[in-house]
Amino acid sequence: MVKDASSFDVVSEVDMPEVGNAVDQARREVATRFDFKNTATTIEQDGNVLEIRSSTEDRLKAAVEVIKEKMVRRRVPLKALGEGPILPAAKGHSRMSININRGISEEKAREMVKFIKATGLKVQSQVQGDQIRVSGKKKDDLQAVIAALKEHDFGIPLQFVNRR
Repeated sequence: MVKDASSFDVVSEVDMPEVGNAVDQARREVATRFDFKNTATTIEQDGNVLEIRSSTEDRLKAAVEVIKEKMVRRRVPLKALGEGPILPAAKGHSRMSININRGISEEKAREMVKFIKATGLKVQSQVQGDQIRVSGKKKDDLQAVIAALKEHDFGIPLQFVNRR
C-alpha cells in the first residue's frame, strides 16, 4: 500500500440474524393466512439456504413473495437472494431453494477490479478473500470509485467499510 494513502474495503455482507427473523415472520404469516390453509406450505432455513415447499406452484410463488416482503422490511437486500428453479417434490408438491449469497465471488471480484481500473482514477484495487481493498492518495478519487460502484449494477449488494 502507498504511504499516506487512504483506503476502503468493498464487501457484500448479509445480516444473518435479520434473515432468520424474516424467515420466522414469513413462517408465521404462511401458517395463519387463509389462502395457505391445507397447502402444506413450509419454509426451512439451513445456513445460507432457504427451502420452500408447497402443494401447488401458485402457493409456492406466493410464499416466496411473502419471504421477499419480510426481507425488505428487515432491510435485507433482495440482490443477496439467489432463487433456484421450481422443482417437483414428493406427493406432487413443488419446492424451491433460495441461496443467500454472502461475500464477493472470485469472478465478481475480477469484474469489479476491471471496472475500477476502467474508471481511469489513480487508485489501486486488490482482491482479499471475499472483499476488495481500494487504496489511493486522494480521498476524492476514492469517493468517485464508491459512486461509480454504486451506480453500476453488479447483481450483489455492496457495502463500503474500513474507510481510512
